[in-house]
Amino acid sequence: MEKYEFLKDLAIILLSAKFFGIVAKKFKAPQVVGEIIAGLIVGNCLLGLVQESDFISGIAEIGVIMLMFEAGLGTNMKKLKETGVKATIIACSGVFIPLILGAILYMSFYGFASYGTEEFTKALFIGTIMTATSVSITVAALKEMGKLSSTVGTTIMSAAIIDDVIGIIVLTMVLGLRDTTQNPGMVIVKSVLFFVIAAVSGVVVYRVFAWLDTRYEHTRRITIASLAYCLAMAYVAEKYFGIADITGAYVAGIVLCNLADASYIERRVDISSYMVFAPVFFAGIGLKTSFDSMNSTLLVFSIAFVIVALLGKIIGCGLVSKALKFNWSDSLKIGLGMMTRGEVALIVTNKGLEAGIISNEYFSAVILLIIISSISTPLLLKAVYNKDEKKKLAA
Repeated sequence: MEKYEFLKDLAIILLSAKFFGIVAKKFKAPQVVGEIIAGLIVGNCLLGLVQESDFISGIAEIGVIMLMFEAGLGTNMKKLKETGVKATIIACSGVFIPLILGAILYMSFYGFASYGTEEFTKALFIGTIMTATSVSITVAALKEMGKLSSTVGTTIMSAAIIDDVIGIIVLTMVLGLRDTTQNPGMVIVKSVLFFVIAAVSGVVVYRVFAWLDTRYEHTRRITIASLAYCLAMAYVAEKYFGIADITGAYVAGIVLCNLADASYIERRVDISSYMVFAPVFFAGIGLKTSFDSMNSTLLVFSIAFVIVALLGKIIGCGLVSKALKFNWSDSLKIGLGMMTRGEVALIVTNKGLEAGIISNEYFSAVILLIIISSISTPLLLKAVYNKDEKKKLAA
């Protein structure tokens, strides 16, 4: 890449993302849908004006971290406590139903295999890809509709975080079938340890920030310190505990959500996120898309892969939500909110490529899943919420 090429790329992404975001809003669709479409158009999928680079990927990563930090800051702790047990049950079902369905799908296409064989491991890994939930797009859609701190929004957030931890454990176990150096027990220990340390240190951090908040109320320094804490938690989670950085960012937001200035911090962080980082993240999903290796067999498999992955979350999370006394409408919202896939699915797929479990051709199926789920989830969520609003008005 030329020295200043990234400036041109960033300008194109920001302008196109904003333009298509406005167009999406005109059609009563969430802006994130337009931003993802912008990435598809300016990237390799169509015009090829912008190429994915380490710089763009880095900005996109900061974007999703800030988005999850904002989600944590806006969390209603009372509702989080109320939904904790239910969210755990929903997350467990939302992992294991897609895992089983994904494995069955692969074996339906390429033959059923017995335990311990390479094909069985591959089938299990296809299911593992389906377990990953990327709630960042759901967060953006719920935030835009003003529903993020609702009981349903909080349940989705809690379940997605727990889903992430369970997904990491499942991934390590499946990799362990191929790589005996992986220790699933240690992964569980490290995951639990992270949340214990985050909770204990969070008490101290909260008191420090509460003190700072009384001395420097409504100042930029409290926002800067908060963002630094968010980035540090994201780094520690990924680097030392093997948990996704977005989980660390969300936990940082949870720790600070009861500050008197929590809403002020959220608004200040949102300025940078809205103007630069979030649009690059959403457009970056489109930039990653390429269908060069697609053939007829893989196309059919990819379509089936997408359908099963989406239904797996709706069935796994939605029906369990109904069993947990949510009404049908809220159960559907939870199922829809949990079906988005994004950076976590890409990370899981990349791990499989590195381990030699799957080949590069399956990456197209994952990209297709990410694009379709990223666009359809906000649209479907908005449609369900609008339907509820009309029913309330009619009543």
